[in-house]
Amino acid sequence: DRANAEEFTIPAIKKSAFTLVEMLVVIGVIGVLTAMAVPVSMRMVQKGRSTACLGNLRQLGVALNLYLGEHNQVMPVLAAGRSQKSEQLDVIDTKLREYAPDERIFCCPADAGKIAETTGTSYHWNSALNGQSILSLNFLNNTTPTTIPVLADKEGFHTHCKSKVNILTADGRISQGLNFTTTR
Repeated sequence: DRANAEEFTIPAIKKSAFTLVEMLVVIGVIGVLTAMAVPVSMRMVQKGRSTACLGNLRQLGVALNLYLGEHNQVMPVLAAGRSQKSEQLDVIDTKLREYAPDERIFCCPADAGKIAETTGTSYHWNSALNGQSILSLNFLNNTTPTTIPVLADKEGFHTHCKSKVNILTADGRISQGLNFTTTR
């Protein structure tokens, strides 16, 4: 009967727990994954803000086209910007506001310095285009609309981009930076 008794013995229940070394390894792995994920997620947030800024510039381009349609295709005469909202100057956020779908388009989402809160907009107007006909723009002897900047970020808000600024050109295109080239 002893042989049969050994067959029916219940094995001892083994309690398992993590050792200190295993816990430190898990914490280390989590730390490494976090260190890799945070910069990637921050870069994605910056790219999202830059994309929203490009959308704002596109809407400002539409507002400018509406203005041009009512003013014989002649660019408005505007100051490049102002230092305070209280200054009584014609600038993009005062002249184009009636053509803009939402006043938030005058503020770049990446404007961490809150320039738009102080000056009324995050964007700089190319005052060299003041009063020119859209049909014959000339900027530094450049008459190619794809390379004539109309609006640009006031500062390098987009640190993840090479040029750090977004630009609206005279033909309505938006881009991250502007390259000037010469033809021979």
